[in-house]
Amino acid sequence: MALKDAIPGERTVLIVEDDRSFLQRLAKALESRGFVVNTAESVAEGLLQVEQAAPAFAVVDMRLGDGNGLDVISALKTRRPEARAIILTGYGNIATAVNAVKLGAVDYLAKPADADDVVAALLAQDNSKIDPPENPMSADRVRWEHIQRIYEMCGRNVSETARRLNMHRRTLQRILAKRAPK
Repeated sequence: MALKDAIPGERTVLIVEDDRSFLQRLAKALESRGFVVNTAESVAEGLLQVEQAAPAFAVVDMRLGDGNGLDVISALKTRRPEARAIILTGYGNIATAVNAVKLGAVDYLAKPADADDVVAALLAQDNSKIDPPENPMSADRVRWEHIQRIYEMCGRNVSETARRLNMHRRTLQRILAKRAPK
């Protein structure tokens, strides 16, 4: 699909990322693929850029120093409903991915994502069939994702989450303290 087919006449993209070296590499890669790139290193900067001139596309980090990147996605979708935005994060789980999509993100990519993955996600047709993953989640990862989803739904309340999962609270605390399984 050609870039011009996504949103006619628009090639503007906003990248909101607090890792400066990653931000610069991604900006340069998107510019070489025909995008007009604006960057921001915080939620506040991203919101300001959206308010000044809402771009056709956005690539937003989920966790930024001054807040949540979903705030930028929400503001962008309010100002420009047809804009296509994706979330990038190193802290991926199903609950936050679902929340990102509900707020208007068209995709959710785990870091490190390369520029080709980002462009493919930005330009994908809404009805295009997604290829199945080469390496699907392990059973341990699926369990961890389920626990994370319930934990988020309970407002990050460990006792309530443990009660709903019929699990001892200290066991749940140990699980939450560990990194996600591969």
